[in-house]
Amino acid sequence: MKKALYPGTFDPITNGHLDIIKRATHIFDEVIVAVADSKAKKPMFSLDERLKMAKIVTKDFPSVKVVSFDNLLVDFAKSLDVKFIVRGLRAVSDFEYELQMGYANSSLDPSLETIYLMPTLQNAFISSSIVRAILSHNGDVSHLVSSDIIKHLKDKRHND
Repeated sequence: MKKALYPGTFDPITNGHLDIIKRATHIFDEVIVAVADSKAKKPMFSLDERLKMAKIVTKDFPSVKVVSFDNLLVDFAKSLDVKFIVRGLRAVSDFEYELQMGYANSSLDPSLETIYLMPTLQNAFISSSIVRAILSHNGDVSHLVSSDIIKHLKDKRHND
């Protein structure tokens, strides 16, 4: 069984992330969406909220599992016996960072492969930071995230 990890902060999970998850399910038998604790990034949403949203938007994908982690990605992958990391590339600006991370992970575990997937053109500009910026100004993000989590995003915006 071919398993892949799709790690990220998912703060919040977007249609771009969902696009990559869908693509990965066509390649791998199991896709593990690994939500990073990432306290250093000071996420807008708590780890529990991000896990909940990821589980909601992937509920119709039987081969997708959502988990959290707070350790080194290569160690987490090893603990799950995963040899593939999936990462999304939207633009050239993503490439340099992702290439460095892929090489760093490979230097720590040469058996770990990083697979880069591109979202569809309609999702290529979406990022969690864009969604957070729009949310912080009470803007409409319904075209950027799954309709299943809109209420959760609005609730968070009104509680802050």
